[in-house]
Amino acid sequence: MRKDRALILDFGGVVTRTLFETHDITEKALGLPVGSLSWMGPFDASTDPLWVSMQKREITEREYWRLRAAEVGRLLGEDWRDMQTFVRRARGADPELVVRPEARRAIREVREAGLRLAILSNELDLFYGADFRKRLPLIEEFDVVVDATYTGILKPDPKAYELVIAALGLPRENCVFVDDQRKNIEGAEAVALPCVHFDVMSPEESYDRALELLGV
Repeated sequence: MRKDRALILDFGGVVTRTLFETHDITEKALGLPVGSLSWMGPFDASTDPLWVSMQKREITEREYWRLRAAEVGRLLGEDWRDMQTFVRRARGADPELVVRPEARRAIREVREAGLRLAILSNELDLFYGADFRKRLPLIEEFDVVVDATYTGILKPDPKAYELVIAALGLPRENCVFVDDQRKNIEGAEAVALPCVHFDVMSPEESYDRALELLGV
């Protein structure tokens, strides 16, 4: 089996569906009335001024989700101070429900081709909790997981990309990085790491492009 190339994936939004796409699951899990969550991020920016502020880089991604978590907590009469509480309550019952089918397909094809897989995330365990990935067998398919929860080095810092490249032990030109945030793609481009800007509204096409670049 060849191990000379690798697909490097962001986690939230790329491997899993975004929280915008799973409002129905969240509302059911939290016992909220249907339609309680109406902010749609990239799917309808007109519903989400906070998202617009994040895209303008007026607030960080972590700040965006901290504010959303606090807002959802208030709907339940609770004080949520971090994103992990939100994600655990919204998605903890069955992690498999939120995995993108397109991600499963791409991961399978990469494995069948004998190539390597890595995750490069800013907040995998910070947002989801370490127990989440223990209950998600798909994570076992990845050879390398680099999580800024522990490294403290956030994309788009060049050091984040260098960490995952070093962990894979491959030339950067033999890797393809996929992320749904433009600033993180710009970070990859700055270190000459081949990349695909993942379109959450066209996940199949995004994965097809990444696999094409890998030669799969």
